[in-house]
Amino acid sequence: MAELDPQAMGALIEPMRVKPGAHVNLGRDYDPAYRAGWIKKRDGEEYLERGVELLSSYQDRLAAQSTYALLIVLQGLDGAGKDSTIRHVMSGVNPQGVVVRSFKVPTDEEHSHDYLWRYVKALPAHGQIGIFNRSHYEEVLVVRVHPDELEREKLPPEAVSGEIWKRRFHTINEWERHLVDNGTRIVKLFLNMSWEEQRERFLKRIDLPEKNWKFSASDVAERRYWNDYQHAFSQMLTHSSTEWAPWYVIPADHKWFARIAAAAAIVSALAAIDPQYPTVGAQEREELERSAAALRAEAPPGAPTDPYLHKGDGGGEGS
Repeated sequence: MAELDPQAMGALIEPMRVKPGAHVNLGRDYDPAYRAGWIKKRDGEEYLERGVELLSSYQDRLAAQSTYALLIVLQGLDGAGKDSTIRHVMSGVNPQGVVVRSFKVPTDEEHSHDYLWRYVKALPAHGQIGIFNRSHYEEVLVVRVHPDELEREKLPPEAVSGEIWKRRFHTINEWERHLVDNGTRIVKLFLNMSWEEQRERFLKRIDLPEKNWKFSASDVAERRYWNDYQHAFSQMLTHSSTEWAPWYVIPADHKWFARIAAAAAIVSALAAIDPQYPTVGAQEREELERSAAALRAEAPPGAPTDPYLHKGDGGGEGS
């Protein structure tokens, strides 16, 4: 089995990156059942564990450095695996350093503000990883497929006239550039699922009693708009994959592969940040040494004065 290091992860996801300026036709350009030829399903669990280990290591340094934040944007139709991706890929991280926000139908208060307001409030702080399970892109997806949603946003006439989607893409791109310029790196993952795979997953939710709670009849009703969503997704990928915040189209028909690919995209983004543990200056080092000396002096008889020092360095195990 090949080694899955950060460099290999970057190579794995490169075919999934939407090149800025590319005109995307989702059905033509991306296969929901794609699997990298060199990864076998039998090795999938081990590859994912390696990705989780790397993610945990990077997260620890990200929190310690507290200079950058990472925002993970997850988009996909119902059944694409957004929740399970979060659960499996983020299984090894420190929960204190991760903030997950799932955006539902906007409230009356949220409709009383501009459409980015509720997303700005949910951004991760420096040192944190934030996950948007659905995101600000709902404003160019659901709202585009269901234009009546615009009426609920209480917008003035000039805001909904002309090329509204072009203006929204421009606003979102510039907002994301602002975030990146101020230390919030962005990973955007679109989970690309086929029509047939969604049908089978919905049936599974109906057939298995323990999954009944996940099913909603409205999800099936929304399948009537499948082609409209495919067009909206294609437009989203075409107009909002930028150098500073590119989209990755994650093939989602095989969940085991989708999780590996998602982990690879996140690890690659953290590797690019390359967070480091803070170092201390001479004065801080002297204070540390004084504290260490006081603690070593408190060691009870027979106990190592400092179990973290090597033998012969003044108090390791067995000294």
